[in-house]
Amino acid sequence: MWRDSRLAFTDAIGAITCSIVPAHPWVYGLGQSADSGGYLSPANALGYLAGKLTSTGGSGDVIVMMIAETTHDAFMKALSQLATVFPAPAFTQVSRMAAAAAELSAVKMQLPPKVSSLPVAAPLSVATNRLALNAQRIADAQLAAAVSTTTDGLKSQIIDFMKSRAQLLSSVSQSMDELKGASAKIWSFSYTGNYRAAAIELLKGIPQATAVHTAAMLFIGDSLADLGKMINEPGRITRT
Repeated sequence: MWRDSRLAFTDAIGAITCSIVPAHPWVYGLGQSADSGGYLSPANALGYLAGKLTSTGGSGDVIVMMIAETTHDAFMKALSQLATVFPAPAFTQVSRMAAAAAELSAVKMQLPPKVSSLPVAAPLSVATNRLALNAQRIADAQLAAAVSTTTDGLKSQIIDFMKSRAQLLSSVSQSMDELKGASAKIWSFSYTGNYRAAAIELLKGIPQATAVHTAAMLFIGDSLADLGKMINEPGRITRT
């Protein structure tokens, strides 16, 4: 069953093992890519995911997270919120691709700048150059370590390490608190049982049928209960 849900971060989950299948406009042969962005309807996205389920034997837990919008701006906003709460590679990749498409479209509408006689100066970086620089840094670090072998020097290093560790732990704790306060609006689908039966249910009552910007992710595993803890479902059945 499809539900209008909110995805929120929680640290009360364990390790999850599952198969993941993304569906977005830049999946080869699925969506349509244009200068103004990528286009994909929920029906086509879910049809693609249903096909993956029907080709898979067995049974287990199935979860689908989807965002679907009618405008590019709304799609970008939803992607940004989702990638913050759940930065899965597929969602962050789609976010970058959508942003790049929008930027390219804007650039094409602008007048070309005057060509300079020389390119803008930039740091030179080639493999051999980086290797030499890294070797020099290692040598400098070894020399510094050799010089600071006195008792006072070691004590100073230990104190600096403890301060750095405390700052790092504080930063991690603060980041976790910020994540706990974040959430993202999604459409969610959950099913437990035969994968072929899940494919049939997945295509019932598809939400946001008129949307043209869609990104979805299919999760399949023996147990996705911990992943389900992130999904707040208020009990509202999908709009058709």
